[in-house]
Amino acid sequence: PFRNMMRLKQWYQRRVRDPKPDYSTESLTHLLDHDNHEMRDKFREFMSDPVMVPKYNIPLAEERQLALERLQRICDNGFISVLDFWNNPLRIFAAHELAAIIDPAMTTKMTVQFNLFGGTVLKLGTEKHHDKLLAGIDTLADIGCFGLTELGYGNNAVEMETTAVYDPETQELIVNTPTPLAQKYWITNGALHAHHVVVFAHLISGEQNHGIHAVLVPIRDKELNVLPDVLVEEMGYKMGLNGVDNAKLTFNNVRVPKDNLLDKFSKLSDDGTLTSDIKSSRARFLAVADQLLAGRICIASMCMGGSKASLAIAVKYSATRLTVGRKGKSDAAILSYQLQQHALMPLIARTFALNVGLDLVKRSWAEQSVSHQQVVAMCCALKPICSWHLEDLVSICRERCGGQGYLSSNRFGTFIGLAHAAMTAEGDNSVLIQKVAKERLGLFTPHNTVAVDSDITSVEQMINLMKIRENNLFLDLGKKLAAAGKAGLFETWMCQENENIQNAGKTFGERLVAEEFCSVVQNTQDATKGVLTLLLRLHLTAFLKDNIAWFLTHELVSPQHSVQITSQYNELCRELTPHALHLIESFKISDEMLSAPIARDWVSFNAYDNKGELEGFN
Repeated sequence: PFRNMMRLKQWYQRRVRDPKPDYSTESLTHLLDHDNHEMRDKFREFMSDPVMVPKYNIPLAEERQLALERLQRICDNGFISVLDFWNNPLRIFAAHELAAIIDPAMTTKMTVQFNLFGGTVLKLGTEKHHDKLLAGIDTLADIGCFGLTELGYGNNAVEMETTAVYDPETQELIVNTPTPLAQKYWITNGALHAHHVVVFAHLISGEQNHGIHAVLVPIRDKELNVLPDVLVEEMGYKMGLNGVDNAKLTFNNVRVPKDNLLDKFSKLSDDGTLTSDIKSSRARFLAVADQLLAGRICIASMCMGGSKASLAIAVKYSATRLTVGRKGKSDAAILSYQLQQHALMPLIARTFALNVGLDLVKRSWAEQSVSHQQVVAMCCALKPICSWHLEDLVSICRERCGGQGYLSSNRFGTFIGLAHAAMTAEGDNSVLIQKVAKERLGLFTPHNTVAVDSDITSVEQMINLMKIRENNLFLDLGKKLAAAGKAGLFETWMCQENENIQNAGKTFGERLVAEEFCSVVQNTQDATKGVLTLLLRLHLTAFLKDNIAWFLTHELVSPQHSVQITSQYNELCRELTPHALHLIESFKISDEMLSAPIARDWVSFNAYDNKGELEGFN
């Protein structure tokens, strides 16, 4: 009687008393999608094409070719353009979220092509660069990569060794890799497909080093032959996202025209004189590396796509997989167990909250509605928070789906690979949280707070406690740095106060998300307000539950408060469970996009010799 998935869902709805919602899942979808609604709907339909169905037991070369072909189809159908950064930047982020559901490796190639390479050419280049490259970037006729990271220099990029020395006699820049530590490393698109690389190098003219600048260097011709004096080395198999062709790049005094300098802010005259709109070398470096901010939003968007897909898979399976019930029969859906509810319901709530918080960051970046320093802190906070969330979420979902979750075809392995790539790319998460703490210290003004009530379970009291925590952490950190003085600053920051720094930076991001989610819920006027309020309360309750030891040791709450939080956590998980299928339906991920058998008719999938592949499975 349980062979048909629709009947299983109907059975679950009766068993758990899943109500017909008094709200529209389409309204929730509209809230979560936030922008570019028509484009998103068309993209979802396009991404449901059979050519997008994942393949698993395939050679590395085929996996990489498949990633390229999928990206080519997206480009051919006009779903993304480098000019979106001028005309509609939110469209770029929407494409990243949806594409990552299908193929995170392909989406990684996409984010380097359109954001890091294309966006840098667009924003740092001038008309001569735009005329030459922008059209080809959109069509993939000109594939590029982004040469910032070196083997010996990641976060301390200003110390990198690659040089671009100006030769006034030939009016050329000579790009050189002086040591193995200066290899451009982890260069996406570099191993197979890129024609160009934006190389970040010390610009040297005469005896003067002008600091880091961006130079266009061709590495392959149109037939993809590697050009002279360029060494491309394959980086091989990775723990995930093997559709991405990563490379090590070495330049042996490669000569390129002076015009290949991306010179929007810095002009190099024929005699080698540099004039710049930005006076300090440090400020120039921040300007040329600014596209990393958009990259962090792209990565966070990809993580939200992966989070939604993983939750949809786990919840659908949990609603249809039967196990022991009250009478010993296999007649209870595992989602009826508190174990499953406590694992999945808080993740759903947090995914809604982070979606709303990330939308705020997207708008702030696109509209520059707050100061640049604030935008930097917001981008640097949400990329780590969203990628850590995906890592936590997908590991829990995998475990809660048992052995089925371990099959590649059920997708969790793909998203674990995405999570670990996202935690490192465009800045190591913990290092970015340090940057958040540093930026916020310079701007910090304590939040207005109220006394902790005898009952801390209201939304107002829970957000108040988050503010108290943020105040406490930043004020304490500021005092310790002031006491250390200039002489002791490095020792204090790097060797003594890591826990405070990490907690402060993370709490800033968590409070930002919580306040924005609260504002959105308060301003909601339709029937979704009820379920959104439950999600908000569970998200805040889970935060306090996870950090209750800190609040207790700082004597900000009592043991009785801790009991209140645990009790509310249990009740909210129970109350939200009947809404689980409706909530993941609002993600609007089609069965074809999910592709995972356990999110579909997993009985039929196992009725034939499938060999773990989806070919032939409808």
